[in-house]
Amino acid sequence: MSNYKAPEILEKEASELWDTLKETELTPKSRRDIPQQDMPSQDPDIRRGNMEEVAVGYTAEQVFVESARCLQCKNAPCINGCPVSIDIPRFIKEAGDGKFGPAIDVIKESSMLPAICGRVCPQEKQCMEQCTLGKILKDPEKSVAIGRIERFLADWESENRPETAPELPPSNGKKVAIVGSGPSGLTAAADLRKAGFEVTIFEAFHKPGGVTVYGIPEFRLPKAIVEREVEGLMRMGVTFENNFLVGRTRKLKDLMEKDGYNAVYIASGAGLPKFMHIEGENLVGVFSANEFLTRSNLMKAYDSNAATPIYQAKRVAVFGGGNVAMDAARTAVRMGAEEVHIIYRRTEKEMPARVEEVHHAKEEGVIFNLLTSPVRILGDEDGRVRAIECLKYELGEPDESGRRKPVPIEGSEFTIDVETCIPAIGNTSNPLIKQTTPGLEFTRWGTIEVDENQKTSLDHVFAGGDISQGAATVILAMGDGRKAAAAIIEDLK
Repeated sequence: MSNYKAPEILEKEASELWDTLKETELTPKSRRDIPQQDMPSQDPDIRRGNMEEVAVGYTAEQVFVESARCLQCKNAPCINGCPVSIDIPRFIKEAGDGKFGPAIDVIKESSMLPAICGRVCPQEKQCMEQCTLGKILKDPEKSVAIGRIERFLADWESENRPETAPELPPSNGKKVAIVGSGPSGLTAAADLRKAGFEVTIFEAFHKPGGVTVYGIPEFRLPKAIVEREVEGLMRMGVTFENNFLVGRTRKLKDLMEKDGYNAVYIASGAGLPKFMHIEGENLVGVFSANEFLTRSNLMKAYDSNAATPIYQAKRVAVFGGGNVAMDAARTAVRMGAEEVHIIYRRTEKEMPARVEEVHHAKEEGVIFNLLTSPVRILGDEDGRVRAIECLKYELGEPDESGRRKPVPIEGSEFTIDVETCIPAIGNTSNPLIKQTTPGLEFTRWGTIEVDENQKTSLDHVFAGGDISQGAATVILAMGDGRKAAAAIIEDLK
């Protein structure tokens, strides 16, 4: 791509700019004029053929330049945009002064997962959306790049202070069970352990990490980073029980009534995929994004030495426009597909995926079929996918979500030849806990009903993350984990 800049060029530009800035008396106006630092990344032509992380991270000079853009607002609106209320101006000030240790310490007052959040959280719709600089520039994408600085600090800590663990109070003798080891469960575990509780996390898969290990690809979030965060909790004394499916291995009420847990936090996510219910979805070659990504991410199907089978196809269509759709499409590219289509019934502007993910997908050659929706999947005589029939759309009036409703254009049907279809249109909650836990109340969407403190209809049982919100973001799930931990601490006083 013509606008791609190699990391060494970005490093040189940042170094030269910082040499000028550090000799300058910066004013609010001059800070506004400093350009946002691009994230260095692998060359698109190279990264299409590997699973290594696409973004390679800021250099120290880029952190200094980006930190100099922060206006250090007294009212700190960015903090209000952060679901776990990190003191963003304070950590940026420390980072800008080269005090990387104190800066990461500020983040860890509120978040135990900065290396994950710095990579995958949609800051542009949260803290960056509230940033004063972004509002002045009329574009949250041009706000201070908070997540990129956070990522740099987390990576700096892993290289310079790899074995750090907070000081812990003695055990208070009370036990809390956490169902699910995704971001919400890990966050709650850290806060509860720091408060003196004995914490056990029950994970259905053979590896902890939840959606961060089965859902998010290696090229966006290396699994070694998740393992590092989990190991940090283990050093704090949190116990992990893998291959433990609550509701099947053990019922939730048995954890409390027979195993002696004083409280339970359900953070089991939303792992049940939705389908479009169109003709041909039962053909060979149709996979939910969940299955496709789990085979690749958790079971390493991309590695020729792995024993995990995965369907090989030269032409792939992914249905949807969110981050999961981008992950599936970009994974298909790396699995050897020669042609990968995103089929999405609105325009790029309405896509829920992060702008960065869409940009990376385009750089990697993914074809975007916008204002388009599949109406049926066509099979060959062997029952395998051979094509999809699509319909063109135009945007009408806004729907209840505020987005303009796609309206089909009569007579606009056309076909695209493909061998694999991957619906990536969202997930719902696994019904197992609902089926095995009498008295636990659920909404009509299958999520657990909770109050403002994540409390469920059952005494001493709390829930949060995707199981109560529906499919949400990593940082929103973490926010629920923090709230639930605080409520459990209060509940068990």
